[in-house]
Amino acid sequence: MKSFAVIRGDNTDKVKIALHDLEQYGKFQFQTKPKRLEPDYADHLLVSVLKVPLKSRCNSAALVELNDNAGAVINRLKKIHPPAHIVIVSPRHDAYNELINKSKNYPVFDRSFKSKSESKLLYF
Repeated sequence: MKSFAVIRGDNTDKVKIALHDLEQYGKFQFQTKPKRLEPDYADHLLVSVLKVPLKSRCNSAALVELNDNAGAVINRLKKIHPPAHIVIVSPRHDAYNELINKSKNYPVFDRSFKSKSESKLLYF
């Protein structure tokens, strides 16, 4: 059965790199394009799923639906070290059905990186 990965990071670039690492090194296949999550909601999901108090808030977050079951995902995650915090939401979590129903409405997460020359153009 499929699962969701909630990727929480200090900034958008770390979330982008973590998504890349999931595909490249973890060999995960995304069921859908990654979606942008509000950081506060991602923090809420972390507390809801892990049942631990929040240590630090994230500034950027994404949600991706995975083809694999939660156990397989967690085992493969242990072998890679993405630069963001990843929370796996499986059907046994209360938030799972909420994500199934709402995920279609979330905007697509922009995974593109701006080059330094593009960034400079934005400021002049």
